[in-house]
Amino acid sequence: MIHVLATFTLLALPRVQTNVEYDLQKDIPYRAESTDPEIKSRCKLDVYAPKNTKGFATVIWFHGGGLTGGGKEIPEAMKKQGIAVVGAGYRLSPAVKVTSCIEDAAAVTAWVVKNMPERGADPKKIFVSGHSAGGYLANMICLDKEWLKPYGVDPDTFAGLVPFSGQSITHYTARKEQGIPERQPTIDKLAPLYYVRKDAPPILLLSGDRNMELYGRYEESAYFWRMLKEVGHPNVQILEFQGYDHGGMSAPGFPVLVRFMRERSKQIDEKK
Repeated sequence: MIHVLATFTLLALPRVQTNVEYDLQKDIPYRAESTDPEIKSRCKLDVYAPKNTKGFATVIWFHGGGLTGGGKEIPEAMKKQGIAVVGAGYRLSPAVKVTSCIEDAAAVTAWVVKNMPERGADPKKIFVSGHSAGGYLANMICLDKEWLKPYGVDPDTFAGLVPFSGQSITHYTARKEQGIPERQPTIDKLAPLYYVRKDAPPILLLSGDRNMELYGRYEESAYFWRMLKEVGHPNVQILEFQGYDHGGMSAPGFPVLVRFMRERSKQIDEKK
């Protein structure tokens, strides 16, 4: 069953944790020293995390922008929720190919796996998320295990994958590199759909209204959901936010992401 989330009461943010202080560190480089100007300027991250706290969950947030624009961000709606948020920057097309964008996403994720536990994060509570192009990057590094393999990181150990209207077919910027029109759908090795498997981490697919989304993005997500179910994935859901377009669907998406993180964190704690 494909679930539709449209009721107003579910869109309120979870209760803000006012008894916790937070620290923000900006512009942390996550790749080895390089003379490449694109790496030096774009391959940085911001960390927003609880202070003097242990065992909190962390979400890696990849910004949108079609892999051609945008910049790292810590969404306001994710602040003061008892979790850490890592806002990831990455190189952009046309300065680099889409594969370089994915490589950066993997490098950010590996940095989080290695460094966030030292800051108090629970290594078993790492979530990967992002909007649009950011959702595509999250999908790619979690479904195609080859991107994280050089770092010795297995994405199957992540607590959850939550793409906000992320492309499931080959990203239109990658298609453009091949001379394929942006409205001509393609599924090749740069498509998350190519790598559907039952042992991927728990997945929550978020989409805007199917009649208002960008380039049939809801239908992409629905097919992604269906094929994950077909291969036997035990924990994949899809939510459609009625009345919200591609850009606006983030607003109801953030409280759902926070709630998903809390529910999964509780399940992880109960297994300890």
